[in-house]
Amino acid sequence: MLYTYKLNTMEKNYNLAKWLNNDMTKEELADFKADPDFKKYEKIKNYSAHLKVADFDEAKVLENIISIKKATPKVIPLYKNWIFRVAAVLVIALGITFVMQNFATETQYASNGKKTTFSLPDNSQVVLNSGSDIEYKKWNWNNHRNLELKGEAYFKVAKGKKFEVETNLGKVAVLGTQFNVKARKNRFDITCFEGRVKVNYKNQEIILTHGQSITFENGKQQLNTAVEAQKPDWLENQIAFRKENLRNILDEIQRQYNITIDVKTVCPNELFTGKIPTDNLDVALEIIATTYHLELKKIKKDKIIFEGI
Repeated sequence: MLYTYKLNTMEKNYNLAKWLNNDMTKEELADFKADPDFKKYEKIKNYSAHLKVADFDEAKVLENIISIKKATPKVIPLYKNWIFRVAAVLVIALGITFVMQNFATETQYASNGKKTTFSLPDNSQVVLNSGSDIEYKKWNWNNHRNLELKGEAYFKVAKGKKFEVETNLGKVAVLGTQFNVKARKNRFDITCFEGRVKVNYKNQEIILTHGQSITFENGKQQLNTAVEAQKPDWLENQIAFRKENLRNILDEIQRQYNITIDVKTVCPNELFTGKIPTDNLDVALEIIATTYHLELKKIKKDKIIFEGI
């Protein structure tokens, strides 16, 4: 009975080798596909199709079958060689994945209507506001402590840590502090809630300390105000505006609520100072309509139109 089992095993290996080398007749191929293990063989072959199959020595296999005696022949099934090759490919793939994960640029993103919180390699905390993103090199953080910010973010820097935040409008250097940076269109807002920050805007360099805020717009310094809050209002579901035009306000509402707003009239020139909620769209829209004397129309759930009265 053992002899019969060995013969069956050798015959299966023989058929497997013929199949791998495409040497089977139509009848042999049909019988081979009926084998319960065929799906396993096919899967291994598909994953390793790019590997070269070792030449099949039919005469040698036949000789081994005829010469079987009491001793167990040392036969290494061909499919095991395929498995080893597949394993090697997987190891290489895992290595590439490791390199990409550890050496590629890290990107954090907050889509419209969302906020994203994450930690930097030095355990500093960052919260991204809606429609914002940050890029930095995680693998080289100790030598290149630099972030690229598009949009708005709040930073709570780990004690004693230092890095720079670059935007398309200016740069902020920090040391053990809590601060907010917002760069939208041509407006650059920086608020220091704790510690101190150094702001570089064009040819200007300004130091902000606890409770100070500064705004630049269209290449000029617009505001330098005192702040009593301990953190940005947007972390508490409110947007605080200081002398901001209507177009910028509507852009921010669109980001926060992930909606589209059209104004079917000339935008008023009046600047707005105040707060608008980010968790109640009806109230937010009513504030705009009342302040600027506009008629509000909801076309769809995510489509708003303001018209002149």
